[in-house]
Amino acid sequence: MQARRVRITDTSLRDGHQSLWATRMRTSEMLPILERMDQVGFNSLECWGGATFDASLRFLDEDPWERLRLIKRHAARTPLQMLLRGQNLVGYRHYGDDIVRRFVYKAAENGIDVFRVFDALNDIRNFETAVAAIKETGKHFQAAVVYTISPVHSLDHYLRVAHELADMGADSICIKDMAALLSPFYAEQLIGRLKAELEIPIQLHCHYIGGLAPMTYLKAIEAGVDVIDTATVPLAFGNSQPATEMVVTALIGTPYDTELDLEKLFDIAKYFEGVRKEDGWDRGVTSLTHMQVYSHQVPGGMISNLESQLKEQNALDRLPEVLEEIPVVRAEVGFPPLVTPMSQIVGTQAVLNVLSGRRWHIVPDEMKQYLRGRYGAAPGPVSQEVIERVLEGEEPITCRPADLVEETLEDYRDEIGELARSEEDLLSYALFPQTARAYLEKHAVGLESDVFGMHDRWIHSQAGAELLDRSGDRVKDILEMVEESGVDEVTIEEGPLKVTVRKAGVAASSAPEAPAAVPAPASAATATAVATPGGNGSQAGADGYHVVHSKWVATFYRSPAPGAPSFVNVGDRVAAGQTLCILEMMKMMNELVADIDGIVREILVDDGATVQYGQPLFNIEPA
Repeated sequence: MQARRVRITDTSLRDGHQSLWATRMRTSEMLPILERMDQVGFNSLECWGGATFDASLRFLDEDPWERLRLIKRHAARTPLQMLLRGQNLVGYRHYGDDIVRRFVYKAAENGIDVFRVFDALNDIRNFETAVAAIKETGKHFQAAVVYTISPVHSLDHYLRVAHELADMGADSICIKDMAALLSPFYAEQLIGRLKAELEIPIQLHCHYIGGLAPMTYLKAIEAGVDVIDTATVPLAFGNSQPATEMVVTALIGTPYDTELDLEKLFDIAKYFEGVRKEDGWDRGVTSLTHMQVYSHQVPGGMISNLESQLKEQNALDRLPEVLEEIPVVRAEVGFPPLVTPMSQIVGTQAVLNVLSGRRWHIVPDEMKQYLRGRYGAAPGPVSQEVIERVLEGEEPITCRPADLVEETLEDYRDEIGELARSEEDLLSYALFPQTARAYLEKHAVGLESDVFGMHDRWIHSQAGAELLDRSGDRVKDILEMVEESGVDEVTIEEGPLKVTVRKAGVAASSAPEAPAAVPAPASAATATAVATPGGNGSQAGADGYHVVHSKWVATFYRSPAPGAPSFVNVGDRVAAGQTLCILEMMKMMNELVADIDGIVREILVDDGATVQYGQPLFNIEPA
C-alpha cells in the first residue's frame, strides 16, 4: 500500500480547554510551550474563535486580539486556525455583513491562517459573507459540515452540503462531529464518498465523549481522510478530542504514519499536565451520562452547561427530565444540530419547559427568532402547533437572515466612542457590547493588570514589551515592588505610554450593569413572563398591594442597558403587559411584565442584585 501520511490539527489551545477547562486557559499559560508546539509539525494549531473570544473578555480580563498576536509571535511556522460560526462570527446572533467582513479582515491581519467556518443549521446562506471576506484575504477557507443524527440528516444531506460548500470555494471540507455521534462504519462510508466525489482535502473533527472517536478516526483514515483533530493528553478525552499521543502511536509503522515525534508530544503533555494540576482541572473522563449521548444526543459540553444552569435554580435533581425533554423540543423545531447557538436555544427551552411545568409557556426571544427563520432554515419541518403558539400568526421569513440585520459597525462606533482605541476594540464591542464596554472602561487608562499571578503575563504583552524596550529592568522592578509591598496602584509614564499597575481587587467598581439592549433581530435573548395573580409571579400582600415575585433564581435589572432609564420607578402608573424589569437567567434576558394596571409603590431589590425564586420584587397598588 502506498504511504499516505495523516496530518493532525492540535486543538489544545481552543477546543481542548473549551471542552474541559471551561475555556479558562490564560494566555500566560500558553506562551511558555508555544515554541515547542511550533516545532512538532502539526497541520495547524486551533487556538482562537469559538467561545475563547467571549471568555477572554468576560472571565479572564484579557484582550482576545492580543492573545492572537502573541500566539502568532511565538508560533510563527505552524498555521493558526480559528473556529468561525458563519454569520454569528464568535457570538450567538447574526451580525451585519460589514461587521462580518471587518472581523475576518482583522483576524487574518492579526494572525489567523485557516478559517474553519460552520453554520449550526448547515444553511449555506450563512456562509456567504464570511467566505467572500476570507477569499479576499487569501487565507484558507475550511468549510465545516455539522454532523448529527435525525430523520432529515441523511448521507445525501451531508454530500449535498459538502458539494455546495466546495462550489463556494472551500479549500478543504471538515466533518464536525461535536456530539460524538459519528460511528466508525458510517464515517467510513461518508469519508469514502467525499474523497471519491471531491478533489479537496477532507478533515474530521470528533469529540471523545462516549468513546467512539478513536475507532471512528481509524475507519476514516482507512477511507482516506487527510487530517484529524486531537488534543494533548491532559486536554483530551471526556468532552474533548482523542489524545494526540494515542493516535500517533496507533499509526506508527503503518502507511498512515503521522511522522510526529512522540518525545516532543510528551514534553508538551507534561507541561499542560502541570497547568492542569496547578489550576485544579479534572481529567477528561466518560461518565454514564456522557455515554447516554447515543440516546439523548446531547453533547457533553452542553450537559455541563445544563448542570450549571439547573444548579443555579436549585433544580439539579431535574437533569434527567431535561435530558428527556431536549430531544422532544428538538424534534418539534425541526431537528437542528445541537451546536452553538442551537444547543443553548434548545437546551434553555427544555429547561424552561421542565421548571415551569408548562411546555412552551415561557419562550426565550432567541427561540422565537429561530422559529421566525432569523437563524436560517430549519433542517426539517417545524411543529405547526408550536409555530401557532409562539408566533401567533406571524409568518417566518424566507430571505437570508442577515439581510434583515440593521445595526452597522458605524452604529457601534457612535455608541462606544473613544473607548475603542482600535478597530479590534470596536469589533469586540460590536460582538459583545456589555462585556467589551466593561473591559474597555477598566483598561481605559494605559495597561491595567492584576499584579498577583500576572507578572509574566504583563511582561509578554505587546504594551508591556514596548515599555520594557524603553525602560528595561526599571519597570520590572516596579512591578515586583507593587507585588511585594502594600502599595495598591502605581502609574508609570514613559514618553507617550502611560501604564497603570493595580493589584487584584483594587480596581474601582460600580454596581453591576444591566445587560446591553440590542434591537431585534440582533437582540439579547429575552423571554416574557407574566406575573400572574396568586401564582409564583405575584400575589396580594400587606396594605392591599399586589406583590410581584421572582419566578427564578436570577439577576435583577431595572433597565434594558447601562445608563438607560429604568423600566419603572416608584410612583409610576403601569398597565398590564408593561415590562417591570429584566431577570437574567441562564444567559437569557427574561422580561417580567405586570399582569394588572396599577401604581408602583415599592421596588424591593437593588439593581444588579441576585434574587431567589419567590423573592418579592415589586409592590403594586391596584388601579
